[in-house]
Formats: sequence, C-alpha cells, structure tokens
Amino acid sequence: MDTDTRTGSGSGITCRHTEDGTHLTLWGEVDAALRESASDAMATLAGRPAPLPITLDARDVTFIDSSGIAFILQVYMLGQETGAPVSLIEPSEAVSEVLEMVGMGGRIPVVSAAEAAG
Repeated sequence: MDTDTRTGSGSGITCRHTEDGTHLTLWGEVDAALRESASDAMATLAGRPAPLPITLDARDVTFIDSSGIAFILQVYMLGQETGAPVSLIEPSEAVSEVLEMVGMGGRIPVVSAAEAAG
C-alpha cells in the first residue's frame, strides 16, 4: 500500500513501495501538522516485507520540528528492529542541523540521490 499525502499545502510525506525497498519523501514544513500523514506512513512501513531498504528523501524539507525528527527516528528504529537498512538522501540543512542537535548526526547513513537511484 502506498500513501501519498500531497495536499497542496506545500508540506507532506509520501510512502512508495518498490521491489527494491520503500522510499519516503518529506517536503516543506515537517511538523505536528503532519502527524496523521506520519502515522499513515509508519503503518504502511510496518506492514511491508522486511528487511528491504528504506530511503528517506528529505532534500526539500524547509523546516522540521521535534515531531518531524521523531518520525525520522521512528523509521530508523524500525529499520534497526527489522534489519532493514535506512538511509537519508541528501537531507536539507534544516534536517541535518536538528539531527546534529539531538545527537543523531552521522548515525543514519547519508547517500546521494544518484546512489539511492541505484
């Protein structure tokens, strides 16, 4: 099951499954207003075949608060629990700075868009 929460608001989360893994895209202001979208994406992730790779594309995130970082960390922890590798595709400065602040900088592997595309 794929979830696409593009609401036209300029912010959102999508979750897309392929044969090679699951690709999550976050964009705009990732905050508490996207709580329902984040919950839907997590439910989709939890029901997928593990341990296929999970990529988080956070290149277009302009702002992220604690709830957005919590979502990224939940995805990372799900990967740790299921053995699915999790990587961030070139996270925006907003995401990188907050991950550094919470002591997670460098913990989630960062890949280029070309690497993620295979």
